[in-house]
Amino acid sequence: MAFAYYQRLSPRQQAVYRRSDAIDAVALPPDAAWPSRVTGLAGALAGGDRVLTAVMAQRLLDALAQALAAPLLRVRVLEARPHTGCEELHGLYQPAADGEAVITVWMRTARRRRLVKFRTFLRTLVHEFCHHLDYEVLGLEESFHTEGFYRRESSLVRQLLHGTGL
Repeated sequence: MAFAYYQRLSPRQQAVYRRSDAIDAVALPPDAAWPSRVTGLAGALAGGDRVLTAVMAQRLLDALAQALAAPLLRVRVLEARPHTGCEELHGLYQPAADGEAVITVWMRTARRRRLVKFRTFLRTLVHEFCHHLDYEVLGLEESFHTEGFYRRESSLVRQLLHGTGL
């Protein structure tokens, strides 16, 4: 089932949307280090250390990119999320433009500046990484938020959390 904005897309974009929607999962190759990478990131975030959180997020995404044959990208972890009065930006993917792609995520809520919950942080990081996969591995011309996109995101998050106890 297509989301409402599907009708506003051009025929070419609708074809890309359907291709994206048809891809349900991304399989991670087995690696005994996945749980330690994830728990390391969780610990860094829980400690409120932005620099260490960025280092651990970069290590996790480097491993994901290598495991899934995607180009490496840069991760930026910033403090409080920006907001527009009624919405907060959780993450941002900027495709490579004569350089490397960049993912930006924020580790604190916009208004109260509390640390975000780890699962929310991880899901945001993986969500933005899925945009990278759409362009760089799946060869999609655009990265739409389709039901397939959200299933791919969920499949990666489940695999990463497996065996962590988080």
